Amino acid sequence: MLKTALKPRWIAALVFALAVSWVFVLLSQWQFSASRSEGPPPPAATETVRPLTEVFTPAVPMKASTADQMVSFRGSFVPGKQVLVGHRLNEGREGYWVVAAFAVDGVKTQAGEQVMIPVVRGWVASPGDAAPAPAGRADVVGRLLPTEAPEAGPAAPGQVATLSAAQLINLWDMPGYSGFVAGIQLGLDGAAPDAGTAGTKMVPVTVGPQPQETPVNWLNIFYAVEWIVFAGFAVFLWWRLVADDYRRQQEALEDAAHAAAGGVQPGAGAGTDQNPTNS
Repeated sequence: MLKTALKPRWIAALVFALAVSWVFVLLSQWQFSASRSEGPPPPAATETVRPLTEVFTPAVPMKASTADQMVSFRGSFVPGKQVLVGHRLNEGREGYWVVAAFAVDGVKTQAGEQVMIPVVRGWVASPGDAAPAPAGRADVVGRLLPTEAPEAGPAAPGQVATLSAAQLINLWDMPGYSGFVAGIQLGLDGAAPDAGTAGTKMVPVTVGPQPQETPVNWLNIFYAVEWIVFAGFAVFLWWRLVADDYRRQQEALEDAAHAAAGGVQPGAGAGTDQNPTNS
């Protein structure tokens, strides 16, 4: 069989099969690398407060490497743009998040519109405990978090089911970031920094770093294994074609040998009874 495999055409076919297999292996490696999504940065990085304008850009989807970052920014709350987000727990009690639009200094659209970011000001047990957002200039420090998915269904006036940045952009009719800030430290001009809940019935919202794990996409892993199988099949197919060629050569030699021994043309009389019984 080695002589058959060393024929020029089968050597060329082997080179082609190996090239195809190599491409399949590269595709498998790519699928394996894509199976592990980009995880969150280490806590040492996320807990270092960075300017919001350096970390995130308005109207851009948030990546895992950006989420959970502690950020700082200056601006002011937009009057009249505040909602309550229901079904929020605080020490086992269900209540509401008080979320207000905060206009970030120096961030505007190309059309000159002021850009806002939703800020979780605190938690309340009932809607009547929510205090209006303070007026005046303020410095905010908080944790940048990804937007939630909107949830359809009726809601009471001034309330939303989830903290969806897209929904709030439409509700408040002003451009904004595709994320929000929680766990704030608010520093009003002329006042000491605090959680922004002093003198109200609101409770500060504490949001810690997210778990440090890298999610795995099992579909990508399946595709990676599939490409490895394809790579092996390409070599197997070459071997099978060589084996078939070798078998045909052996059958031709056997037919020639039988023909030479019995005086029969090669391939003639195969499987035929040469001494039929008279009936």
